[in-house]
Amino acid sequence: MENKLMIKLVVGTEAMFFLSLIMVFVYFSLAPGFVRLQTSELDLRSTGMFSLVLFSSSFTYWRAEKNYHKGNIGMLKLWLIVTFLLGAIFLFGQGKEYIRLFNDHVNLGANTFGTSFFTLTGFHGLHVLVGLIIIAIVTALAVAGDYDEKKSSVISTVGIYWHFVDIVWAVVFFIVYVIPHIR
Repeated sequence: MENKLMIKLVVGTEAMFFLSLIMVFVYFSLAPGFVRLQTSELDLRSTGMFSLVLFSSSFTYWRAEKNYHKGNIGMLKLWLIVTFLLGAIFLFGQGKEYIRLFNDHVNLGANTFGTSFFTLTGFHGLHVLVGLIIIAIVTALAVAGDYDEKKSSVISTVGIYWHFVDIVWAVVFFIVYVIPHIR
């Protein structure tokens, strides 16, 4: 039970961290050095599709949790693997967009947009990567039989983190990608 308390504390501090990064992005979006044209460089459609993939991973992780609580370890393993793959596809999409933006001369040092955009989305991507590493470890332990008999809170604890990462992306996606296309 202590691990659930600890992950809630981690999520709480990370929420404040992301709130700060989002506030910086919004502030610099209104700053004199911001080039509005660069928001048009963002690929709403492609990122939207990769975002749906990430949001789907919350569903698949939830299915993994449900199957674990039912004692269906085979389905736990399957849903963990699917969750991992969906998260990896999202990171692939983020990397693909970064490469395209760098080729279009939108980068960290170009201006305040580039700096705040890559800082915010890059730290989120790092959190996805950390989540994928944790899911890979949990999957390996499940395959090794560590979750066959005992009731562990590890699956639910990792779920708290993974769902947090998805919720953060929903907010980031809306602020960074959707709002500029509405204005």
